[in-house]
Amino acid sequence: MSNPDRGSAESHGDRSESGVPTSGEVVPDRFSSDEVFQRIVADADHEITSDARELFFSALAGGLAITITFLLYASMSAQTDSSVVASLLYPLGFVYIIIGGYQLYTENTLPPVALTLERLASIPALLRHWLIVLAGNFAGGGIGAIVLAFGGVLDPDAMVVAVDIAEKGVATPPAALFFKAVFAGLIVAGVVWMNFAARDTISRLVIVYLAFLAIPLGNLYHSVVSFTEVVFLLLVGDVSLAAGLGGFVVPVLVGNTVGGVVLVTIVNYYQTSERRLEIDRFEQMRRLSSREWILGSLAGRSYVPIADTVEDIVRDPDSYRVLVPIANPRTESQLIDLGCRLAAGEEQGVVHAVHIVQTPDGLTDSQRVRQINRESERLLADLDHVAEGYDVAFESSTIVSSRSFEEVFDRARRTRPDLVVMGWGEDRFWKSARAERPLDELTNKLPCDFLVVKDRGLDCSKILLPVARGADSELGGEVARTLQAVAGAEVELLHVVDDEAERDIGESFLDAWADEQGFGADVRRTLDTSGDVEAAIEERATESTMLILGATDRGLLFRLVTDSLHFSVAHHVDASVLLAERPSDRSLRDRLFSRGRRSEGETEAD
Repeated sequence: MSNPDRGSAESHGDRSESGVPTSGEVVPDRFSSDEVFQRIVADADHEITSDARELFFSALAGGLAITITFLLYASMSAQTDSSVVASLLYPLGFVYIIIGGYQLYTENTLPPVALTLERLASIPALLRHWLIVLAGNFAGGGIGAIVLAFGGVLDPDAMVVAVDIAEKGVATPPAALFFKAVFAGLIVAGVVWMNFAARDTISRLVIVYLAFLAIPLGNLYHSVVSFTEVVFLLLVGDVSLAAGLGGFVVPVLVGNTVGGVVLVTIVNYYQTSERRLEIDRFEQMRRLSSREWILGSLAGRSYVPIADTVEDIVRDPDSYRVLVPIANPRTESQLIDLGCRLAAGEEQGVVHAVHIVQTPDGLTDSQRVRQINRESERLLADLDHVAEGYDVAFESSTIVSSRSFEEVFDRARRTRPDLVVMGWGEDRFWKSARAERPLDELTNKLPCDFLVVKDRGLDCSKILLPVARGADSELGGEVARTLQAVAGAEVELLHVVDDEAERDIGESFLDAWADEQGFGADVRRTLDTSGDVEAAIEERATESTMLILGATDRGLLFRLVTDSLHFSVAHHVDASVLLAERPSDRSLRDRLFSRGRRSEGETEAD
């Protein structure tokens, strides 16, 4: 659990830099229910945008800390006949977790759920958060149980007592486990609420200690402690995996969840007023739509960014939309120009430039957000003149988000463009994307065609288009044909075969492909019989100003994000390089492991 006073070092009156209340409005040393809710949601806003690695290892530390609770409870029980005395040190593991800011699943039945109730995070985002934290807690508890079982930490008497404690839980009927766990979940979620209502560490320490002392005294059950007990019993006792998990851990886990979500989070949510989100971070914030809330990124976005100036768009089915995400409007006007040229080749072309501003922190104060938006609007306004020379409609918007790369996909799903044209380079989104979700474009089909541009002047007067079978080559052909019609580009088609014996087959394929793509007889067609695709492209590219390459079975965008793109020719040529990828129905397995098709320009080493 993160510190509820995060970001409060610099205060503006009675609110921190991020807008979180640091003192009560009516009584300074007490928070109202609305103010407590604001502190909880602000902290959840930070946590739900955390990287999976950060969440997992914080949860792993929490699971290891729970081992302390099991260790001390067993040791104390072996030394005394008093259940009260044996329970005195039981809360210590939970004190470490809450005061230390570690992640614990049962605590996460409050903050992320509150964010989800406000439709600021989707249900899939909540479930992802829960699964990562639960996996980390269970991994940490399992490691701790192994050490307790074989590390000689427990003396013989404590080992016997530890086995008895675990066996008692397994022998309890599932229905009783469930309701005991409901009350434990209520206690834990209530502790989280009170933790955010408290103003100093001593108060939090007393609240945590007394609340978690109630779990052993009330003979209640906590899911992570129960999992640790089951793993310990599997190693040194006599219990089956099905009985331990299905008959013990699962009923406790469900009970904890119900107790935390229903009896605390939802009840406390409805006792707040409509002022519960009067916090700078969420001023005038668009909530997730019903479909986004239920389906997450499958229907648009999973999480509301810090700022998003786009209006709701009603997609004209007869228009051709080109989305151009940019990181710096000052230096990427040529990318806008390319988008305008491609849109101008279609009827009712529309270009939508979106300035995506990466923020390192999950929270930004409202004054800073407004300043970013004003500066972005000024820079985007300077790009209007780029579209004036083309018969296209021009739109622009700004997104301020800690998840810059994912916002490209979210915006594409929301505005439904036909094509996304985006830059490629260290100053773009790829570097920051590695800290987000690098498998996002694999697990969800691309929302539209993608054209990724390596800008070396973007002179499209002489285009080299290596062709092969596949949808990505077809997309490259469409781009080249549009630039030929709009900008008068000279297009050269290149096809490579293994040897001279395949010349006739190669020429027939090249002619048929050119005719299918609508290229006239005047387009230059080159057949290379060397069998060396990369060398042939590099040689012909010396006479070209632009090179268009198709994607691979494993995905172009995935390769870019993970730095595993081995189009070495793309780095060697002096021409601008356009990498084209078209949505496909290939499965995740196919995209990760298929080697059945490579694009022109990718070597066997890839």
